[in-house]
Amino acid sequence: MTPARQAFTRESADARRADLIEAVAACLAEQGLAGTNVRAICAKAGVSPGLLRHYFAGIDDLIAATYQATSDRMDAIFAGAVEGAGPDPRARLTAYLTASFRAPVTDPELLGAWTAFWALARSDARMAAIHADSYAGYRERLGDLLVACGATDAGRLAIMLTAMVDGLWLELSLDADSFGAEAAVAMVERAVAALV
Repeated sequence: MTPARQAFTRESADARRADLIEAVAACLAEQGLAGTNVRAICAKAGVSPGLLRHYFAGIDDLIAATYQATSDRMDAIFAGAVEGAGPDPRARLTAYLTASFRAPVTDPELLGAWTAFWALARSDARMAAIHADSYAGYRERLGDLLVACGATDAGRLAIMLTAMVDGLWLELSLDADSFGAEAAVAMVERAVAALV
């Protein structure tokens, strides 16, 4: 009896690109920027270096695509939190701000990738542009939520609350035992109550 031949399936270009992007995020989380290289990324994705060069111009292009994909994923998470909060403007604002203290945003692996992106944004123009667009979008959506709650000077409040959320998220990510996610949520809620 002859063994049945297994059909060869080729992953789509989008799936391959997504696998490489996921591998970069994992390498950044596990090994930091210094350990994120073509060999490590390809080993993590289970592909050859030639395939990386087929889909991306190089490692810098792939890391930029990973930052953009990660930013887009965060935007979708925050938008989902707002939609899940119902119609009350205050509940929608609180959901937007406090989504940073719930899974999957609190995934410890996200810290490694995100801090690498921040570091690169200081020296790489493309990464800086992704960072600027991402944060401008976050603050704009936050500003709209603040306006819906009757806030004046929503632009300035959005900057201040974004900095507070980022700082709390970073501290929580670095040392989850220093204070918990619920304490971070309570601090943000107290700030919103005082400001809006």
